[in-house]
Amino acid sequence: MAQEQDQKARREAMKKLRAERKDKISAASARMKEQKKAIEAITRVLKEGAKTVPQVSEETGISTSEVLWYIAALRKYGQVTEGEQDGSYFLYELVQKAQGAESSEAEE
Repeated sequence: MAQEQDQKARREAMKKLRAERKDKISAASARMKEQKKAIEAITRVLKEGAKTVPQVSEETGISTSEVLWYIAALRKYGQVTEGEQDGSYFLYELVQKAQGAESSEAEE
């Protein structure tokens, strides 16, 4: 009996927390959707070849500061590499994963 009351109290507490944090949860979800769209746009441009931050910014319509921020994050997680310098800016390109190497390792 006491166990049922505890479960009911927990459910009510969770319900109350969800109601209180509804605005924060929806704002975080919207922010994540925007970030995902920006990353997809940047990677789409970089699939065409190596580009500088201003070039990516121009082609995506995203501000240069945001592009730099996203490229730094993509670089941190090994999805983008920094190439040669083009004038004052570095060229960035997507990391190409070797399909043949992965399949031959799986066979061994």
